[in-house]
Amino acid sequence: MPKVGDFYEGFRANEFVLVVDGTESPGVSKVSGLSEGELDTIEQPDGGTNHVYKLSAAKVKFESLTIERRVDGSPEDKRFRDWFRQTFRLNARQQGGSTVRKNGMIVKRHLGEDVLRFAFYGAWVKSSKFTDLEAGSTNLLLQTIVLEHEGLERVD
Repeated sequence: MPKVGDFYEGFRANEFVLVVDGTESPGVSKVSGLSEGELDTIEQPDGGTNHVYKLSAAKVKFESLTIERRVDGSPEDKRFRDWFRQTFRLNARQQGGSTVRKNGMIVKRHLGEDVLRFAFYGAWVKSSKFTDLEAGSTNLLLQTIVLEHEGLERVD
């Protein structure tokens, strides 16, 4: 962390890379859903009183990861399309579904140095959609991919 005077300068959220199965995806422009998990809460009333105890259910849930990327004709387009096709198999008798899983990592960088890593495990494509096409627009064509996963954790 860079120290500026008497305080530490916060990391900016704009320098990162998505890595899936060991390969960086440079066209990714946004990642959301970086949640380290959430525990359900059980409310247990105390019989004969108005007091309610709150207990951990010990079941951890993870938020879906949402990946936004530029569609640019690069090999990345094919990699994500292939993962989608493995999952959905649109004309096949049996769908791939959640059996087509990949591991990955979101690497947060600050001034070119890796400063934080989030590893995700057992991810599969839940959905894929593209921005609207509009004549006369100057917007880039983006793909939004939602990944379900078995867990996300900060790693050294």
